[in-house]
Amino acid sequence: MAFRLIPKDESFYDLFEQLSGILVKAADALVDATANFETLPENAKRLERLEHDGDQITHEIIARLNRTFITPLDREDIYRMGTSLDDVLDLMEAATERFTLYKVTSLRPEAHQIAKVIQEQVQQVQKMLPKLRHLRHEHILEHCIEINRLENVADRIQRDAIAALFDGTPDPITVIKWRGLYELLEAATDKCQDIANTVEAIVLKNA
Repeated sequence: MAFRLIPKDESFYDLFEQLSGILVKAADALVDATANFETLPENAKRLERLEHDGDQITHEIIARLNRTFITPLDREDIYRMGTSLDDVLDLMEAATERFTLYKVTSLRPEAHQIAKVIQEQVQQVQKMLPKLRHLRHEHILEHCIEINRLENVADRIQRDAIAALFDGTPDPITVIKWRGLYELLEAATDKCQDIANTVEAIVLKNA
């Protein structure tokens, strides 16, 4: 009975929502960078700053998890949610950094297409996470389904994009660079799917 008198720390929901807001800003920068090559340096710096802000929130989630006695969700789910959100942000920032490191001189349309998919996914994440507070099952699962559908879209774009790299007589270095870039971008969509899977598991546990 005494345990029930100790309030749960609800701030985890606030931190998740703050982190999802940063993801949306980062995805907007990624979409802009892949659409307008001349903005790449500026957006790469913007993503670096956003990634730093996201790291601070992720560290706060983990710190609170270590010092909180009663959590509103299972500890492993809170940890998985925080790290998956952070992973998406890390991968978006890494993509723009890699464009610069690889000295890419022009961007392929498929990179922009995958970036748009990431943008749509994180917008779904941002809409979904506030509903965790009340576990409105039917609404949450709609977002999970859409995030998973979008991940399949990104898979198809990536497969077609890699196949196109081998058309004609491709330069091997160009193939290696762009294959790595496509895989990095697609990995971000996989991490969005991990977020959806974590939310779905939370809903099922609390149904």
